[in-house]
Amino acid sequence: MKPATTSGDPVQRRTALGFSIILLLSWLSESLHLPHLLFDDPFEFSWTRVLLRSAIIVAVWSWVHLSNRRLLRRLHQLEEFLLICSWCRKVGHEGRWLTMEEYFGSNFDTETSHGICPACAQQQREAHRAATRVPPPAGPAVP
Repeated sequence: MKPATTSGDPVQRRTALGFSIILLLSWLSESLHLPHLLFDDPFEFSWTRVLLRSAIIVAVWSWVHLSNRRLLRRLHQLEEFLLICSWCRKVGHEGRWLTMEEYFGSNFDTETSHGICPACAQQQREAHRAATRVPPPAGPAVP
């Protein structure tokens, strides 16, 4: 399973672009003296105001970026889950339901085979013995 990467995600890029524009407009507003023209504030460039406004914008931007990154990572993780029918074990892929063999053969170009794990093999042996009522082999009596 490959790790989810969100660094080049279009959502993060659009968010960064939007906050960059807000930051740019904040500096333009101060340098073009818009507070003076619109609100009759004193005609001066206020470093305190523009730096405080920039710090707040960057703080909100950081919080939104980290929240989006966490949510996008979780979304990518959930998209990587393989949808399997609980009853027949077919795999849901692109609107179709395929057998395991079809799915792995078509998506991974991998041949499939069948086997049995040790726990299942033991369970099957015990079920077979119980069904055929064959007693376990008795060895010679050891004095």
